[in-house]
Amino acid sequence: MRAVVLSGPGRCTVEEVPAPAAVPGEVVVDVERVGVCGTDVELFTGELSYLRTGHSSYPLQPGHEWCGRVTAVGEGVDPAWLGRRVTGDTMLGDRVCRRCRRGRQHVCEHRQEVGIRGGRAGALAEQLAVPAWSLYELLDPVDPVLGALVEPGGNAWRAAQAAAVAAGDRALVVGPGTIGLLTALFLRAQGAEVHLLGVTGPSLDFARGLGFPDAWTRDTLPQLPFDAVVDASTAPGSPALALELVEPGGRVVCIGIAGTPSTVDTRALLLADVTAVGVLSASPGLAPAIAAYRAGAVDPRPLVAATVGLGQVGAVLAGERPGGCGAGPKVHVDPRLDA
Repeated sequence: MRAVVLSGPGRCTVEEVPAPAAVPGEVVVDVERVGVCGTDVELFTGELSYLRTGHSSYPLQPGHEWCGRVTAVGEGVDPAWLGRRVTGDTMLGDRVCRRCRRGRQHVCEHRQEVGIRGGRAGALAEQLAVPAWSLYELLDPVDPVLGALVEPGGNAWRAAQAAAVAAGDRALVVGPGTIGLLTALFLRAQGAEVHLLGVTGPSLDFARGLGFPDAWTRDTLPQLPFDAVVDASTAPGSPALALELVEPGGRVVCIGIAGTPSTVDTRALLLADVTAVGVLSASPGLAPAIAAYRAGAVDPRPLVAATVGLGQVGAVLAGERPGGCGAGPKVHVDPRLDA
């Protein structure tokens, strides 16, 4: 089969690789759609911390925001999975450690991460093999675009839940990228008054086009009480800024991650009685994200600016925008386009 292979920093090719087999407990999926994520970019540039810790190494096959159709099942897997449209969890815990037994397999010390960590091949390919226990079925009207947005949506759902806002509360999302905008959509669905804080005019204009008129730069941000601030930015100073902007007694949610350490004065956290929450992984949010998409409570499809084939992935990872693409922050890949 054809797959995207990263062989080193800045080295991305489409290669013929062995097709995956349906080993016991696993299924093979024909991939329909994959989202290109910031983590994929960091793997491409060599900046991802896992490359330094040894959790990831080249060569690797990236891609973890995916959907497709099950075409083969291994021994011990219910054959009813055959033909079903699915997505799956990125975080694959060992299922035996204390964290996994307590439902926290997404922070299992020995976990694999699809397309990222532990040698588990990713979905930027024609086919993908994953454990059957990691699957989530996609029913109409969750189409392939929505299916490949379940994984980032699960992250955003968790961030919105961690903000703990109610109808009439005011929330600020720092960073109007894919995760920030998805979080804003989920916060709005919870009844909150949602503001966004960004840097560039086009990204803020896009947010306004999604129905968020309160999209600001640091210079224009009004002095308002924010009951929750979600940091979805990659800027090292954003967590401290979020703490500065949140109301005493409010909540700061950190879902963005910087490439260098961020510094927060815990005295400011304590003296304002602020609750700070970190969010890693979509795992506990996958089913709620699918439910929200099915019900129409959240529709993230406008975030997808373009859909390309495998042959264009290298250019996208290098920061190029596909020709004729829209203004949204997300690029999808359909492995069948240039087969």
